[in-house]
Amino acid sequence: MTTDTRTLEVPGATLTYDVHAPARDDGHRPLVVMGNPMDAGGFGQLVAALDDRVVVTYDPRGTARSALHDGGTDVPDHAADLHAVVEAVGAGPVDVLGSSGGGVTGLAWAATHPDDVRCLVAHEPPLTSMLPDREVAVRAQADVVATYEAAGFGPAMAKFLRLVLATEPFTEDFLALPDPDPAEMGLPTQDDGRRDDLLLGRSLASMPLWEPPVERLRELVRDDVVRLVPAVGAASPPGSFAYRGAVALAEALGRGPVPFPGDHGGFARSEWSPGNDPVAFAARLREVLAC
Repeated sequence: MTTDTRTLEVPGATLTYDVHAPARDDGHRPLVVMGNPMDAGGFGQLVAALDDRVVVTYDPRGTARSALHDGGTDVPDHAADLHAVVEAVGAGPVDVLGSSGGGVTGLAWAATHPDDVRCLVAHEPPLTSMLPDREVAVRAQADVVATYEAAGFGPAMAKFLRLVLATEPFTEDFLALPDPDPAEMGLPTQDDGRRDDLLLGRSLASMPLWEPPVERLRELVRDDVVRLVPAVGAASPPGSFAYRGAVALAEALGRGPVPFPGDHGGFARSEWSPGNDPVAFAARLREVLAC
């Protein structure tokens, strides 16, 4: 594949995105692959396995190559950015794989610009507001943000990992747990003074409060304007936070979640998830998009 990297000025930010063109295009609809706040770099293995269609990746505003100027980082801001990118590429309507926070922003994008999106695979979106334990979950996430502001990356990331790896609904007992030791998780204990990590800061402060427009999404699905595919990792713990978000979305749409190979990041093999198979993930994605 050849990759053309471009920039785009949008209100409050400068976006960097990539258009990956295959040597042989089999006539498939272009595919947008995205996370949030994970940037395009995390999808390299998957993009390499999707060599039969145009694939668009991008860095969300404020991450990696995309600069945040004076703009916001709420879910609607990212949805507007995605609309601008697809308009600039001239590729719509597109298929979409939204991973984790990318699945959340994908839902906002599809709801506000349904002509852009034909099929959205929302892979383990952490839809806090749709969970029965949402009130405690919001407080737990706010505590991560407060810890980041007070103590920096290591202590906040330790709390974040404990939160996303939890396999039971959140209760007051979870909030009362003693602070985890960053060193035990291989995280730094010294504060480097930086406060620009969107995952632990602005994104985590706003995304849990976003309410998906469920009735609007149901309408788009019913009228066959947009296909919505809530997806889970077959190797993800069923009670984990993002897994439960996908299940809640599927239930709201009157269906079950669709399993994909691997865990929460099943599209990439790493030292933390050596069993993930990006080629198998790509094959499953092709299968789902072809339905």
